[in-house]
Amino acid sequence: MLNVGHGIVKRLVSLIRGKLRQLRSVSVGVVVSLGEEQGKKPSVDGLIELVRDDLKSVNDVIIRHMHSPVDLIPQLAGHIVASGGKRLRPMLTLGAAQLCGYSGDRHIALAACVEFIHTATLLHDDVVDESDLRRGEASANALFGNQASVLVGDFLFSRAFELMVEDGSLEVLKILSHASSVIAEGEVLQLMTTNDTETGEGTYLEVITSKTAQLFAAACRIGPVIAERPGVEVDALDSFGMNLGIAFQLIDDVLDYSAKQATLGKTIGDDFREGKISLPVILAFRRGDEEERKFWRRTMEDQEQSDTDLQYALDLMTKHNALTDSVDRARHYGAIARDALGIFDDGPTKTAFNELIDFCIGRAY
Repeated sequence: MLNVGHGIVKRLVSLIRGKLRQLRSVSVGVVVSLGEEQGKKPSVDGLIELVRDDLKSVNDVIIRHMHSPVDLIPQLAGHIVASGGKRLRPMLTLGAAQLCGYSGDRHIALAACVEFIHTATLLHDDVVDESDLRRGEASANALFGNQASVLVGDFLFSRAFELMVEDGSLEVLKILSHASSVIAEGEVLQLMTTNDTETGEGTYLEVITSKTAQLFAAACRIGPVIAERPGVEVDALDSFGMNLGIAFQLIDDVLDYSAKQATLGKTIGDDFREGKISLPVILAFRRGDEEERKFWRRTMEDQEQSDTDLQYALDLMTKHNALTDSVDRARHYGAIARDALGIFDDGPTKTAFNELIDFCIGRAY
C-alpha cells in the first residue's frame, strides 16, 4: 500500500512540475507582451500622418485669410497661430471627413474655419484671464495689449464666418455659428463661477462642455455632414467629439496642478492663483473638513494667498484623491467617446481616433 501510495505521489509531483514548467513558459510570454504594451506611449502621430497633406492645405488657407492691409492684424494673429499647438481641432474635421469617405475639398476651408474660431477664443481667453504666457511664450495680449488682442480675435471670428458663407451650406453655418455662441456662453459662465467655491461639479461640467467640448463636437460633426452620411453617423461623431473634448479639458485642469506643466511650457498653479474653480478644487473642497474649506475660501474667493498656499492646496488634493479621481472622470468620458466610434468600420482613421483618446488622457502621466 505504501509503495502504491508513494508511486502515486511521485507521478503527481512529476505532473505538477510539468504543469509549472508550462505555466512559466506562458508567463514569460505574457510579461513581455504587457511590458511592450505599457511601454507604448499614446500619440497623436497616427492621425497627423493620415491628414498630413490636408493639414498643409489648411495651413495655406489660414495664412491666406490672415492677410490684411492693417499690419498689426497679421502680425498679432500670426504670433498666436505660430506659437505652437497641434492643430487638434482642424485635424478632427479632416479625420472625420476621412472616416466618412469624403472625397471633395470642402473640409479644408472648414477645418481652417474651426482653427480660426479656436484661435479667436484663445485671444479673448488670455485677455479675460490676464495671462502673460501661452505654451511657454509671451501671450499676444502681453506683447500687443488687451485692446489689440480682443479686436484681432473679432477679426478672426469674422474670417471664420466668411469661410462658412463661402462654403454655402446652411447646415455647416448652423453647426459652427451655434458652437461659437455656446463657447461665448461658456466663457461667461466660467467668469461667473471664478472665485466661487460653492460651484458644483454639474456647473463645472457645463462650463467645460460649452467652452471646450462644443468646438470639438462641431469639428467632428462637419465631416459626416459634408459627406452626406446618415444621421446616426453624424450623431456618433458629434458624441465622439463632445466626450473627447470633456476628457481633454478635465486633463488640462489636472495638469495645472501637475509637475508635468513644466514640460508643457506652463507654470504650476495658474488656475489656483486666478481663482478658477476646476474639478480638483471642487472635489478637495467637498471632501475636506471645515478648516480646509476655510483655506479654499480664503485663497480662491478672497484671493488672499501666501507663498506656501499652493503646496498646501496640492497636499489637500492628494489627501482627498482629487487629482486621481479627476483623471478617472476623464477616462469615463474617453470610454464614451470610444463607444461612439463603434458603428464605424475598423481602419486606420478609426484606430487613429482611438489613439487620440488615449493621447488626450495620457497627457496626465
